[in-house]
Parts: sequence; C-alpha cells; structure tokens
Amino acid sequence: MSAIGKDGPPGCKYCREPLRFQFMPDFSPELLAYGFVWYVAFLFSTTCHEAAHALVAKLGGDETAALGGQVTLNPVPHIQREPWGMVVIPILSFIFTQGMIGWASAPFDPSWQRRHPRRAALMALAGPTANYTLMLLAVLGLRVGQSMGWLHRDPVTGRPELAMLTLLVFFSLNLLLGTFNLLPVPPLDGGTGIMLFMSESRAQGYLDWLRGNSFAMLGLVVGLLLFRYFYGPVENFATDLLLRSQF
Repeated sequence: MSAIGKDGPPGCKYCREPLRFQFMPDFSPELLAYGFVWYVAFLFSTTCHEAAHALVAKLGGDETAALGGQVTLNPVPHIQREPWGMVVIPILSFIFTQGMIGWASAPFDPSWQRRHPRRAALMALAGPTANYTLMLLAVLGLRVGQSMGWLHRDPVTGRPELAMLTLLVFFSLNLLLGTFNLLPVPPLDGGTGIMLFMSESRAQGYLDWLRGNSFAMLGLVVGLLLFRYFYGPVENFATDLLLRSQF
C-alpha cells in the first residue's frame, strides 16, 4: 500500500523562494504548472512503489499482482485498480487545498503471506525502497545538473525553473512517501515489513492477531499522528545531508 498526504507543496530550505504557493483562487499559470509537475511525480512515484511490491511478490512466489498486470511502470493498471486514490482525490485535493493526497495498492494472496512471512515482509519493503531510489536519483540529477550548469532559476524571482523544480518535487515527494510507508503500523508497509525481524512462528501469530482485529483505520490514524511530529526532523536531516552543498 502507498499513501501520501501533505498540507501543501514541498519546501526546500536552500531555495531562495519556498516551493509552497499561497492559495490563488484564479489558478494562475504558475500554480497550474506546479500542480501538473506534482501530479506527474505523484503518479510515477506511486506506480513505481506498487510495481515494486508486485515484482518482489512475484519473485517470492505470489503472482496475484502480476496476473493483474501490476508488474509494470505503465500507470494504467494501477489507476484501474485505484481510480479514486490515483486520479480523483489527488486532483480534487489540489484544486481545493493546493496540497495533494492519494493512495494506491497491490493485491496479494493472504495464504502466501502466512506461509512465507519473510517474503511478504520483503514485498512490503520493496515499495519504500523504490521511493528512496527515486529520491536518490533526483539528488543525482540535481547535483549533476547543477555542476554542468543545466539547472537554472528565474533571474527575476529566483524561483527554480521547470527542470530543477521537477527534481526537487521528486526528491521531496519520494522522501515523504518512503518514510510514511515505513511506519510500523498496519496497513502501512512497515506494519508488514517488521515481520522480517520475527521468527516464522511469531510472524504467523502476528498475522493472526492482525486479522482477528480491525486495526487498519486505527493504524492509519496513529501513523498520521506520529508522522506529523517526526517527519520534519527527518526531512531537515535528509535535505542537509543530500542537498546542502548544492542549494
């Protein structure tokens, strides 16, 4: 599962101007362009996240998602599975709040998960791993682009131009997606990933406990509350470590 929510567009403490835009009822070209970049990044990043789940599940012996056509970077099968989470809600949330929220999912066989809890844990962790990989590729693009003089800012406003803006959005978005989904609470990926550190019998007992209770909504609420308090320091640390010398 992947999910993402943010109060507004990402910021970068080393940008001359924040990437957050104030509410503009007339939907200026600047805001619409930013929304387009944000949505394309969201769609591609979420597709990679779910495709990684599906691929690792297939390699581990569960072809449920593969048979549904989700071992692909084509977003269409993922959109067909979650049209509200990947199209309708992200666009509506941006229109009304200038932030974006959405979700996606990949199916799996619960009986396979119970027989192979560690394989299921690897499947779960594949999604955040894909997001962190995209984040690091964005960092690489920013560093190479900056050193080669390919990335520029508007000479009047100091705001990043399209190529730099796109890479910054990919960095911020995938850091957010990967970190949020690693929270060790169901139904987030971290809630399954922790089985990698359990014995098989303990992991099976854990799965039985989860299925005997309805923790999905409670876990999501707890995850959102926790994330609100610790993500800021995580974002600052990652930005300092990976982007400080460039921005």
